[in-house]
Amino acid sequence: MSFFIEVIMPLSLPKTFTYKVSEAEYAFIKKGMRIAVPFGRNKIYTALVIDLHQTAPTLYEAKEIHQILDEQPIVNEVQINHWFWIASYYMCTIGDVYRGALPSALLLESETIISQKQEALIDEATLTDDEFLIYEALQHQSSLKVEHIMGILNKKTVLPVIQRLINKGVVTLQEEIQEAYKPKLIRYIRLHKQYESEANLIGLLDNFNKNANKQKELVLQYFQLHAQEKKPISVKQLTETTKSSAAIVKALVDKQVFEEYYLQEDRVNFDKNKSDNELVLSEIQKITLTKIKDKFIEKDVCLLHGVTSSGKTEIYTKLIEEYSEKGKQVLYLLPEIALTTQLVSRLTKHFGNKVAVFHSKYSNNERVEVWNNVNQNAASAQIVIGARSALFLPFSNLGLIIVDEEHEATFKQQDPAPRYHARDAAIVLANAHQAKVLLGSATPSIETYYNATSGKFGLVTLKERFGKVQLPEIELVDLKDSYFRKKMKGHFSLTLIEAITEAFANGEQVILFQNRRGFSPVLECMSCGHVPQCSQCDVSLTYHKYKNQLRCHYCGYSMAKPTNCHVCSSVDLETKGFGTEQIELELAELFPGKNIKRMDQDTTRGKYSFEKIIDGFKNREIDVLVGTQMLAKGLDFDNVSLVGIMNADNMLYHPDFRAFERSFQMMTQVSGRAGRSEKRGKVIIQTYNPLHNIIQQVTNNDYEGMYKEQLYERKIYYYPPYYRLIRLTLKHRDFEKLKEGSMWLYQVLKQNLSIPVLGPEEPVVSRVRNEYIRVIMVKIPGEAPLQSTKKTIQKVLNSFDLVAPYRTIKVTVNVDFY
Repeated sequence: MSFFIEVIMPLSLPKTFTYKVSEAEYAFIKKGMRIAVPFGRNKIYTALVIDLHQTAPTLYEAKEIHQILDEQPIVNEVQINHWFWIASYYMCTIGDVYRGALPSALLLESETIISQKQEALIDEATLTDDEFLIYEALQHQSSLKVEHIMGILNKKTVLPVIQRLINKGVVTLQEEIQEAYKPKLIRYIRLHKQYESEANLIGLLDNFNKNANKQKELVLQYFQLHAQEKKPISVKQLTETTKSSAAIVKALVDKQVFEEYYLQEDRVNFDKNKSDNELVLSEIQKITLTKIKDKFIEKDVCLLHGVTSSGKTEIYTKLIEEYSEKGKQVLYLLPEIALTTQLVSRLTKHFGNKVAVFHSKYSNNERVEVWNNVNQNAASAQIVIGARSALFLPFSNLGLIIVDEEHEATFKQQDPAPRYHARDAAIVLANAHQAKVLLGSATPSIETYYNATSGKFGLVTLKERFGKVQLPEIELVDLKDSYFRKKMKGHFSLTLIEAITEAFANGEQVILFQNRRGFSPVLECMSCGHVPQCSQCDVSLTYHKYKNQLRCHYCGYSMAKPTNCHVCSSVDLETKGFGTEQIELELAELFPGKNIKRMDQDTTRGKYSFEKIIDGFKNREIDVLVGTQMLAKGLDFDNVSLVGIMNADNMLYHPDFRAFERSFQMMTQVSGRAGRSEKRGKVIIQTYNPLHNIIQQVTNNDYEGMYKEQLYERKIYYYPPYYRLIRLTLKHRDFEKLKEGSMWLYQVLKQNLSIPVLGPEEPVVSRVRNEYIRVIMVKIPGEAPLQSTKKTIQKVLNSFDLVAPYRTIKVTVNVDFY
C-alpha cells in the first residue's frame, strides 16, 4: 500500500501537491508539520502538510520527500482553514498566503552548493579564466556557495560559468537545506560537584595562592549572589557584579572549580516592566465596559466609537484582564509599528511577561520565538500585540481580538499578495475560534459604522474625554488671506507662530503635521519650467535637502541635486511645495534654541528608531515633533497643548472616493493629540479653503454629519458599503501591448458580468519601474452573489493568461480595494 501527503508550497501556485512517504513517515507526520520536498529539477522547498491520504496523483508521478523538519505541528487546522478562506476571498493563491504568513526564518530554502567532482581528470588548459578561478578556489575549499563564486569572479551572472563547468565534468551541484532559526542560549555557571561537601569547599578556599586573589574574590562573590538570588547565575551577571573579566571565569572552569551549562532563553522578556499599580476606571469607562460585555452576549463583533483621549486603552486593558484570567489568548492589532512602542510599555506594566510583540521591526529569531510560544499556548504569549501580520500566528485558544484604530488604511495589505484586510480577516478568524472582536476608533470607517448602525455589529459610544477634559479648540487660518496680507513667515502663519511661542512660554510641547516627507515635492527651472522626473516612473523627483538629492518615492531611484537645469542649463532652480524636512528647517530658524525632531519614513528606518523618538518626546527632551500620518494614530503625550496642521488641502483633493473620509479621519485624529491632560488643547488648521465641508465638520467634531453626507454620495456613485470593489491592475513594459490586452480583458469581463465594470484607465501614476499601468474596476452590488462573481472573474483571468500575446502582462487582483 502506498502512502501520500498533500502539501502547500511557498510559491505563487494555486494548487496543493502530493508527495510519497513511507509507512513509518506516514505514522509520524501530522497536519501542520513542515517537510523539505524536492520541487522542479533540483530545488528543495519547505512545504506544509495539510492532509495525509492513500490516493496517488493521476497527472504526475509523486516524488519522495527530502526530510521532515518538525517534531510537532507548527501550524494548526483552524489556521490552515483561515488561510484557504483568505486565498479564496482575496483571489490569491494558497502559496502566497503560506509564504506571507510564516516568519521567513521558518521558510527554509535550499542553497546551491558547488563542489569538485572527486574522480574527474581535469585538463586545466581547457578552462577559461573564470572557470579556472572557480576550479582553483575548490582546491582550497571543499565546497562553494553561489554567492561566494559571485565574489570570486566579481560578477552577478555566474550561472553560465557554473553550467559550463558542470558540462565539462569539473563540478557537481547539490542542494543543502539550512536551518535559519537559532535559539538564544545563555551561559550559566555552577559550583563543581566535588565542592558540594563543606570540607572540600573550605579546602578550596584555603588552596587559592596569593596570585589568585581575583579568582578567590569571584568565588566568594558567587556564594553571595547565590544566597541572595536563589536562582541560576549567568556568566554575564557574575562578571558585571564583580567587575571581573570572562577570562577569570574560564580559568576557574579549567580548574574544575566551576562548571558551565547553557539554558535557552526568549530574546524578548518584559518581566522587569511589571508594576503592581491597580488600574482604576472612571465611572463612564465602567459603564462603557459593561455595555461592551452586554453587546458581546448577542453579537460577536462590537464597535467602540469613543472620542480621542476618552481612555479606550484602559477599557481594552480591563477586558484583556478578564479574558486572560479565563486562560484565553488575546490578540491586540494596531495599524502602525510606532503605536506598539507606547502600548507595549503600558500593557507590560500591567501584565509583565504575559505580553508578546510581533511585527516586522523584530528580528527573524525574535518572531520565531513568539510564533513557538503562541503555538505552545505559553504564558509568555498570552497577550499578543502586533501589526496586521500577527493575525497569522498559530492561536489555539483565542478568546478576544481587539482592532484598535480600525479605520486605518494600513490594515489593508497592498503588495505583495495576499492583499488581505486585517480587520475583516480578524472577524473571520474570531468566528472560527468562537472568539469576540472589539473594533475601536474615534473616527470609524464608513463601512464599519454602517454595519454597526444597521445592526450587524454591536455599537457602544463614548463621547466624553477621560477626566472630563474638553475637546481641543480648533482655529482655522485662511492661507489665501494670510499670504495676501503678508502675515506669513515661510510656511507658518503668524497665528501659528504666536501659538507655538505661547506653548513654549508655558513649558508645553507642540506637534506639527504635514503629510508629505522630504524637503520639497518639486524642483522647477524658473527659466524653462522643466521639472526633473524619475527615469523609471511617471512622477517628479522629491528633493531631500538632508542628503542633497532628488529621490523617487515609488522606486527609490535617486540622483544628486542638479546645480543647473538639464534642459536649458539655467541655474535658476526653485523648490515648489513643502514636506516635513522643510518644516523642520524653517522651525529651526524661527526657534533656534529648541529641540526639533522629525518622525517620518526617512527617520524611522532602524529597529529602535520609533522608541527613541517617542521616548524622547514623552520625557520632554523634544520640544516640537514634526511628522507625517505616523503622528495621527493613537499616540498619547500628556504635555502637548498645540497641534498645527500645516496644509489641510493636499489631503482633500486626492483622486480617490475615500479622500474626504480619510481627510476627516486624519485631521480629527491628529487634532486628538492635543490637550490630553487637564488643560484644554488647541489645534490650528492652515487651509486655502476654510469653508470646505470636511474642514467645517472637523472643526465642529461632526462625525455624524460627515458620515451621512459621504454615505449619500456612496449610494449614488456605487461605492462601499453598498457595492464591493475589485480592482484589476495590469502592468507591462510595452505600452501598446498593455493597451490592447487591457481592452481585451475589459470587453470579456463586460460580456460575462451584468454589473458595472469601469476602465481600462490610466492611474494618476501611470508608469512605475518602467512598467506601464492600466486599471479595471469591477463594482459588485450588495445583493449580487459574491463568490460566483469572483469565479467568473477568475475564469476570465485564466483565459486571458492563455492568450499567447498577453501572457507576459502581469495582472494583480485587489479585492475590497482601499
